[in-house]
Amino acid sequence: MTKLSAYLPVHNEEKHLDECLSCLSFADEIVVQLDKCTDSSKDIALKHGAKIIEGRWDKEPLRRAAGIEACSGEWILEIDADERVTPDLATEIREVINTTSHGLHCIWIDNHIGKKLVRWGWGAYMGVMQKVILFKKGAKTYHGNRVTHGEVEYHSTFGKVLNNRLIHYTDDSLSDTIRRFNSYTEARKIDLIEAGNIETFGRNFRRLFSRFYKAYIRRKGYKEGSIGLFIAILAALYPMVSYIKAKYRI
Repeated sequence: MTKLSAYLPVHNEEKHLDECLSCLSFADEIVVQLDKCTDSSKDIALKHGAKIIEGRWDKEPLRRAAGIEACSGEWILEIDADERVTPDLATEIREVINTTSHGLHCIWIDNHIGKKLVRWGWGAYMGVMQKVILFKKGAKTYHGNRVTHGEVEYHSTFGKVLNNRLIHYTDDSLSDTIRRFNSYTEARKIDLIEAGNIETFGRNFRRLFSRFYKAYIRRKGYKEGSIGLFIAILAALYPMVSYIKAKYRI
């Protein structure tokens, strides 16, 4: 049988980790990467028999690359502590890795804000509707900066998108979504300053419209009503807010 490693990068995730790891018993190996953890995440991971790696990573791509390297499976399922694999998805993952001729597969994401399922309108830095999180080792590599998961390169062909969905508890509330927006724009500000490429007001102004259109129309955020509008507005503001923070060092 094909060996599957489930990989989780973790920073103080005691709130979510136990429930997440309980969903991963179908994997042959669980690798938990503890990044500057000060809570009980390590004890929870050990309780589930996980392989532990510990350290300090300032940039997300470097962290992800180190975690993937620690996995010994031919295939890797890369998830976060606030995500849950359903039994049906677990069965489908096993079927796919044992039969596919491709090295990369996307999985649909069901994002939740609080108790509300918000399926449409996600994209770019605020969240996604599907992710390439099932892949052969070596078929996906990271590089880039601090923001979210950095830039990704793919080194294999894409197979089918899985039918079953991964559950993602994205934010506890809209206030958490706003705090996450602020955190991401702060990280983007640092990347822009370090790169010496803050770009121009005009380019970021145009992005207000293109990003909004993409989130609200192309990704069907309108189906989510006022919450879809809220997500589209944040997506539109992200480049401009990051630009203003970087330009004026505020």
